[in-house]
Amino acid sequence: MEMRDAVQKAKTYVVELFDSEGIADVGLEEIKLSGEYWEITIGFSRAWDRRVGSVLSSNLSRSYKVLLVDNEDGSIHSVRDRILQIPR
Repeated sequence: MEMRDAVQKAKTYVVELFDSEGIADVGLEEIKLSGEYWEITIGFSRAWDRRVGSVLSSNLSRSYKVLLVDNEDGSIHSVRDRILQIPR
């Protein structure tokens, strides 16, 4: 499977899986071929991630999900959180 195809599968899956949560700004963050799977990180914003009282609508938190996409058939094997380390 080509990288672009794997990314499209992952993005489509995330959009469909989280459809009821009103996600926005879905985008590719990271991609890596690891053995027989593509590890693809997709970022997005949820409606409740908007900072209350913020003047700028771009002040959104993002959620990150790592999907394992089978390199042969494109099936999704897992979806897990990607937690970012915030420096202190």
